[in-house]
Amino acid sequence: MRPPPLTPSKEPPKQPLGAALRESSRFIRRALGLVWKASAPLTASFGAIAILGALLGPAIALAGKRIVDSVVAGSRDDTLEWVAVELALVVAQASVNRMGSLVRSVLGSRLGNDINIAILERAQRLELRHFEDPEFYDRLTRARREASSRPLSLVSETFSLVQSALTLAGYAALLVRFNAWVVLALMLATIPATIAEMKYSKQGFRMRNWRSPDARRLTYLEYILANDKHAKEMKLFGLGPLFLGRYKELAERFHREDSRLMVRRTIVTYVLSLLATLAFYGAYASMAVLAALGRLTLGNMTMYVLAFRSGQQSFQSILGGIGNIYEHNLYMSNLFAYLDADLDAAPRAEGASVAPRPPRALPPLSAAERGIRLDDVSFRYPGQKKWVLRHVDLFIPEGQSVAIVGQNGAGKTTLIKLVSRLYEPTEGRVLLDGKDLRDWDRDALLARFGVVFQDFNQYQLKFRENVGVGSVDHLADEPRIVRAASQGGAEPVLVGLAEGLETPLGRWFQDGAELSGGQWQKIALARGFMREEADILVLDEPTAALDAEAEHAVFERFQALTKDRTTIIISHRFPTVRMADRILVVEDGAIAEDGTHAELVAASRTYARLYELQARGYV
Repeated sequence: MRPPPLTPSKEPPKQPLGAALRESSRFIRRALGLVWKASAPLTASFGAIAILGALLGPAIALAGKRIVDSVVAGSRDDTLEWVAVELALVVAQASVNRMGSLVRSVLGSRLGNDINIAILERAQRLELRHFEDPEFYDRLTRARREASSRPLSLVSETFSLVQSALTLAGYAALLVRFNAWVVLALMLATIPATIAEMKYSKQGFRMRNWRSPDARRLTYLEYILANDKHAKEMKLFGLGPLFLGRYKELAERFHREDSRLMVRRTIVTYVLSLLATLAFYGAYASMAVLAALGRLTLGNMTMYVLAFRSGQQSFQSILGGIGNIYEHNLYMSNLFAYLDADLDAAPRAEGASVAPRPPRALPPLSAAERGIRLDDVSFRYPGQKKWVLRHVDLFIPEGQSVAIVGQNGAGKTTLIKLVSRLYEPTEGRVLLDGKDLRDWDRDALLARFGVVFQDFNQYQLKFRENVGVGSVDHLADEPRIVRAASQGGAEPVLVGLAEGLETPLGRWFQDGAELSGGQWQKIALARGFMREEADILVLDEPTAALDAEAEHAVFERFQALTKDRTTIIISHRFPTVRMADRILVVEDGAIAEDGTHAELVAASRTYARLYELQARGYV
């Protein structure tokens, strides 16, 4: 079956070239600062090489004139002398070019690492909401896309621009004796093609930015078509043709858009570049006629022709460099927009009024209170109208074991993400021991939590590291890792591995051991137990992939291990839920029921109905 057609990309809105040029030019100094910070000696060497290279071109042209004049004069010694001089200059120019390429490569490697590290360091400061905000995630994707190449390309073009300007000045000094107006005409003839290049560079940039969401969709389709996690369903459900069809359609649309732009760009710039060619040969013809009439020496004509051609190329390089700098700056704006983003400014939810409703008067904090309190908490995701949680009031005393049940999408996981400050409430506040979570030092707060989420990670690392990352400070503490593995039920997994703690897990890398879903979940549980000092344990469906026997064994240990700790468990399995001191039923973003297992069964409401339905399954 043919997949439904995709919506074509919209043509990006146009902006005045001058305004965009002024806006992008602000980034040049900042890019130069990044390159200088990466390596000041290499940056200085790069600049010195550019200046030296600029002086060699006119010197070679002058040496060529001397050779021709010596030949015409019949001077054997002068001819050989100037040939030797030109050879030395050409060798020097080749050496400078090769050295410049070396410096550029080394500097590029250093700068690419620095920029990528800056992006990743910035990513560590992002909240979970930033990753779940499509607009911000597009900004991150655009920043990462060409971050390793654009800054150096920008600086390289800047140095090349300086070099071309100095070279042009040298050629102009040679040519001005011939005819200054012809020189001016030759230079002006290159301007139209350069302006066209800048125009199409801007259009290409805006088109790529405009379709960032579709570019991520294309990457995602490629991922699921060639990833081991999706291979089973792709085969069983025959999903290959469906997703490959969508990939082909999206890729073909990108190809059509890019091709149209490239064809227009090539035709227009080629036609305009012919103006420069015609201007050059007009000047060439006039010099040849003057030489034939004896009004211009053969040596001067040779020098002027070389100077005209090289000077025009230098001027084209200058204008082309301006266009390239402009284009690089456009892409650099993505990087700086990401690095400069205000991470504290929460995006307003869709449909929210410009002036949010005044919060209700909240009671003063109680420093004597020990436990977790949600005080009139409401939450909705950025860009969404629907409230996930609404006006939730809840207190979990220190040391209490609480189970949370409810239908999928009721807000259970969102609730524990608010408690662990992965999210901040849209309205209201969350307190721990009488102190607003926003007033806690983040590291000190997180050190108190041991968390295992339903969608836990499967790290393609060694067993030691898979468990140990639960407490990075104790990554080398082998007894602690073994204890955590035992507490999480992963000890049998460890015993069955050929290299024990040093066994790589997963199949991404050589000699990795593949595990079942239940084995991975036991390792995730062990990771949660690595934080032995944590006094709050949060488990989101911690045994969903375990069989009944393994689950029972885990919770027998769990009850002993969580003594005197505050525990919050999300589970759909009522044998697990009934072990808790207290059970909360979440419905439609609110706490609908609150009590012990016996109390909720006696109340004959949602909990009792769900418990009865599950109990029938065991009959």
